[in-house]
Amino acid sequence: MNFFLNSSFNAKNSGIEHAQLKRAKLFEKFGEDYRIVFHVWNPLLHYYLNKNDIADQHILNVFDYFQQATHVERKIIHPKDIDFGVSPLTYERDEEQHRLIVYSNQQIVARINLFGKDITDDEIVKSVELFDGFNNLYCVDFYDYRGFLSMSQWYTPDNKIATETWYTPDGYPAVEDYFRKNALGKIEKSGYKTISPKGTVRTHHSIAGLLKEFLEDINLEFMDKNHPNIYVMDRSDYFEEILEDLSSPTYTALYIHSSHAGDAQRPDTSIMNNNYEYTLTNANRYDAIICSTKKQTRDVTRRFNTDIDMFAIPVGVIKNKDLKKSRIPVSNRKKHSIVITARVSPEKQINKIIDAMGMAKKEVPDINMDVYGYIDHSNNDIAMKRINKSLEKYDLKNAVHLHDYTNDVAKVQSNAQVYALASVMEGFNLALLEAQNQGDVGITFNTNYGPNELIVDQKNGYIVDYDDTKALSNRMVKLFTDDKLLQKMSDKAYDLSSRFSEDNVWKAWEKLLQAAKKSWREKLKAYHFDIQQGLSDMEHGKED
Repeated sequence: MNFFLNSSFNAKNSGIEHAQLKRAKLFEKFGEDYRIVFHVWNPLLHYYLNKNDIADQHILNVFDYFQQATHVERKIIHPKDIDFGVSPLTYERDEEQHRLIVYSNQQIVARINLFGKDITDDEIVKSVELFDGFNNLYCVDFYDYRGFLSMSQWYTPDNKIATETWYTPDGYPAVEDYFRKNALGKIEKSGYKTISPKGTVRTHHSIAGLLKEFLEDINLEFMDKNHPNIYVMDRSDYFEEILEDLSSPTYTALYIHSSHAGDAQRPDTSIMNNNYEYTLTNANRYDAIICSTKKQTRDVTRRFNTDIDMFAIPVGVIKNKDLKKSRIPVSNRKKHSIVITARVSPEKQINKIIDAMGMAKKEVPDINMDVYGYIDHSNNDIAMKRINKSLEKYDLKNAVHLHDYTNDVAKVQSNAQVYALASVMEGFNLALLEAQNQGDVGITFNTNYGPNELIVDQKNGYIVDYDDTKALSNRMVKLFTDDKLLQKMSDKAYDLSSRFSEDNVWKAWEKLLQAAKKSWREKLKAYHFDIQQGLSDMEHGKED
């Protein structure tokens, strides 16, 4: 089985989650089974993944697994379906908080919170806050969107969470955790326990222990002498230490989705990216490293002198049918337009693209840009402060438009002429690839990794020296003052997208699958399966 490891999946996701979705569809197309594995409890996980065309059979959440809730037939729970064991009941609407307050004889019994309008227009129970006879909150029940009580938080008299209990869809406890005061008097989680359908109880000091039990179980459950269990760590938190310590064999691969170096422009000497510090320090304990580009694969191999399999596998995949779709001439697009579909964050340096536009404005007065993506407000909103400063400096407030995150990326990209990048670092940049497949001409700093490989300089766009905003501006002017050149490069953007066709990307994955299968035979030689025969009471287990 192929396992793609992550933490969670929500309404708004990063490039890693989008990469997993594309990989999932690729594996389905070529008949290779997989599971996307998540370690964070999420009552909307199946809702979000189903919306992205991922079936329940491919979703494997740690809590779902212990709750026996990987496959649940959906039912809808309305507020009046909740039985409080008292009567009569009255329901008071709180439209502002999107909830109902339940009373019995003017005594508050509960607050029923509903899933938001962004999820459903129906009144479906999200959680229920329960109160005792003294109006004290003593429990909050959380419901899975699929229609069952998933988890309860039990409160202490001083309104602190004491215990959390996860249930099977039939209502049996499956997982519990506990909160206790540490040596400093701070309340924190102090342990977990699992309860199997047969009543076996296992205790763990932390979430890592819970995850190890889960991984030990699924690794044996999916064990096949002919097909390896391949674990691709897209997000490696917790998994990075546990996988190397499992009692049964695995083929484990680290997928590097960003620069391995803190300063991507100094890949051989810069301090490591802290997200990969543990995994790269211990890389030779795994079986493989996957990078999204050939350049990063070479750089990682050279810097760390790795002794394991190294693969360059693009995270981006263009469907074969999309490569054959009709092309939109640049003359039919918004004139002198730039588009960005990305998170508005400091590392994207959108302010420098605005600076380049400002320099180009004298020769291209109607230059304009649309940015689609949610705003990162970290570091005291530094990204927006820099953007607003550049807009003010070059008087571009009417030329640059910031929009919310969009799910219709193809539509906004196909209406633009140029896709611009000025990132500090990248791991690939799916948005750029998608834009190129829509015929957008790319312009970028010489940024590691992805943009300087996706763009072939002077073919489907331009690569300028890193942080050279003036050069970026000059390329904008060059493209927007030469319609023939712009069209020629747009045609090439369409053409070169075929490098990332389903067939080509699958060939790269096949190399990894074949390497895993080859090593699997050797791993199994050193592994002895647990005894399964002769363990029951064979003398007293039969009826006379």
